[in-house]
Amino acid sequence: MSEHTTAPDMTDEQLAEFEEKMAGDDWANKAPRKAKQFWPSAKRLFSLLTPYKLGLAAVLIMNTASVVLAVYAPRVMGHAMDVIFSGVFSRQIPAGVTKDQAVEGLRASGQDRLAAMAEAMDLRPGQGIDFERLRALIITVIALYLVSSVLMWAQGAILNRISMAAVYRLRQDVERKLNRLPLNYFDSRQRGDIMSRTTNDVDNVQQALQQALAQLFNAALMVAGIIIMMFWISWQLAIVALLAIPLTGLVMGVVGTRSQKQFTTQWKFTGELNGHVEESFTGHEVALIFGRTESLRTDFAKKNSALFDASSKAQFLANSMHPIMQFISYLSYVVIAVLGGLKVASGSLTLGDATAFIQYSRQFNQPLGEIAGMAQMLQSGVASAERIFEFLDADEESEERTGTSLSGRARGEVEFRDVSFSYTDEPLIQDLTLHVKPGQTAAIVGPTGAGKTTLVNLIMRFYDVDAGAITLDGVDIRDLSRPQLRGNIGMVLQDAVLFKGTIMENIRYGRLDATDAEVIEAATATFVDRFVHSLPEGYNTVIDQDGGSISAGERQLITIARAFLSRPSVLILDEATSSVDTRTEVLVQKAMNALRSERTSFVIAHRLSTIRDADTIIVMEDGRIVEQGSHAELLERRGAYWRMNQSQFWEED
Repeated sequence: MSEHTTAPDMTDEQLAEFEEKMAGDDWANKAPRKAKQFWPSAKRLFSLLTPYKLGLAAVLIMNTASVVLAVYAPRVMGHAMDVIFSGVFSRQIPAGVTKDQAVEGLRASGQDRLAAMAEAMDLRPGQGIDFERLRALIITVIALYLVSSVLMWAQGAILNRISMAAVYRLRQDVERKLNRLPLNYFDSRQRGDIMSRTTNDVDNVQQALQQALAQLFNAALMVAGIIIMMFWISWQLAIVALLAIPLTGLVMGVVGTRSQKQFTTQWKFTGELNGHVEESFTGHEVALIFGRTESLRTDFAKKNSALFDASSKAQFLANSMHPIMQFISYLSYVVIAVLGGLKVASGSLTLGDATAFIQYSRQFNQPLGEIAGMAQMLQSGVASAERIFEFLDADEESEERTGTSLSGRARGEVEFRDVSFSYTDEPLIQDLTLHVKPGQTAAIVGPTGAGKTTLVNLIMRFYDVDAGAITLDGVDIRDLSRPQLRGNIGMVLQDAVLFKGTIMENIRYGRLDATDAEVIEAATATFVDRFVHSLPEGYNTVIDQDGGSISAGERQLITIARAFLSRPSVLILDEATSSVDTRTEVLVQKAMNALRSERTSFVIAHRLSTIRDADTIIVMEDGRIVEQGSHAELLERRGAYWRMNQSQFWEED
């Protein structure tokens, strides 16, 4: 197959009914649904990481070790504070006095609180600060933080590689899915929305996995470790600190849920805006011709405004969580500082333990804040993931039947046996029977909506018949694999589709293993060689995707050469000359005649003058064959074909 096909050939009523039906299907082009099942979607998102269990286990071990070291370091630092404070206090006590004597002396002088503090210290009267022990404790703290940082860097590198690998596989799944979707999926959706799901949403999922996942591991372990250390130091102060958790949960539950809905709406409007931009670029010339640029700008402004409002609300709600969490943190800090000071004064807590606990309380609020911030990414990431999963879960082409294949190149005998087909409940093709022998040219004519393009779509198996059968060399095409079937069929469309690259590469697209000599041979046979030599780089001339650097007729000749190179047994020409001028049409017609040589051809045409030499002309109306025969035979019958011919003759005259 050389190119994609055109849109289905339907009447206005059938098209309206088809669109209405598609709008009711789960995968139709509606506004993307909100993430109504957050946790199942989140679970499926994180299931992308299951193939990397070994790496995740290593990450968990290193993260745990890093958190343990980082959490224990403030405790050691608290001991260092005790060494300093007790040293300063000990220096005030005369040498030779025992600790008990010093405590009793303070009580006797009425300094009960100072006595309680002294009793909790490791007093060494007259000695001062133990700098050897202080140095050892400081070195230990530095070592703990250093090893913790190294482990954190290592686990971050591994986790980053895992998340990148998961997204790499997700992109592959998306690409494979694109190639397995039926044509009606693309007919019923905006291309901009599909592109948004396969690009923007995947990028958003990647960001969520890379950043939110790392914070999730670290923040959860950090919270657990800090809670253990706080209860170890003082269970009373720990309970006060833990009061921040229900407040945090309340904030995340209320603000986070609303934020998630707004992020879903944001990505919905992103898809709609992308679809509008894509349509604006595609139909730019038409908009200029009919003076609709202002209307396009108005529509863009409305969609852009809707996206702005949704994005603003989503970001406002998401960003409001951090200052709220910060206020809760400050409130908790004030309460703990006051209660900790009272406990130090009462002698039930050392100054070092109080210092360590305050540091823990500050560290405790930090991972809680990270979790709140992570919720923003997860809400957006899960909303995007759900859109991707909807795409991946869309119905695919019907399963291939196995066990049948053609022996070598097909002869090109095509037969329709009582074929019926419809896009909607309204029948389009009914009980159609047609037999085209190998090497024959069958021209298909008829009014718009008669079913001409649908007929060739069925041959290509872009759609499967509802009843009856289509055979190639006597084999039901549903028994052949699609690649084998389409490998025997070449197609040239009304719109010449080229890809960014050289002319040589665009022709070789028909058969990638073709040599340069074979490409040039195909180009010569289809008259491409005539104009290529006038180009600066010849066959190596680079053309844009729309082929803007060459004329419409030259683009069409390249697509004909592409089909020629593929050596098809069956050829489909769908209005291949309608987009070129009359002078160029003569050259294109000669190229198509060379292409049709020795192969079965189906030619869809509105200009009856281009199909007079066809072996058989098929006249279709309302999905049925109303006449069939040669040009001369059909004119003699003075039926539908004769009326079409007379109408075109009068129009040309």
